[in-house]
Amino acid sequence: MFAQTVGVRPRQKSAARRICFCPQCSVSLAMGPPPEGALNIAAWQMIRDVVGSDPALTEAAWETLRGVVGLLPATGTDGRARSAAASGYFEF
Repeated sequence: MFAQTVGVRPRQKSAARRICFCPQCSVSLAMGPPPEGALNIAAWQMIRDVVGSDPALTEAAWETLRGVVGLLPATGTDGRARSAAASGYFEF
């Protein structure tokens, strides 16, 4: 993020800092509800812009999640795998 004062001379500027997100985290944050607070909403909108700019990011996140789904047993079961076709949805 980058910050700068307005209406004051001389303008004060922040150093640009980077935060790195994996594809799964960035897509999860972008698809979630907006947080509270102006600064949090600004950061959330920036993440949404990044995620929305290239479908490859969302595809990478889903590809990784597909691999994880096969490793985790369904909630409330004895651990046996259930097919998505039989249940109609995935349980996470």
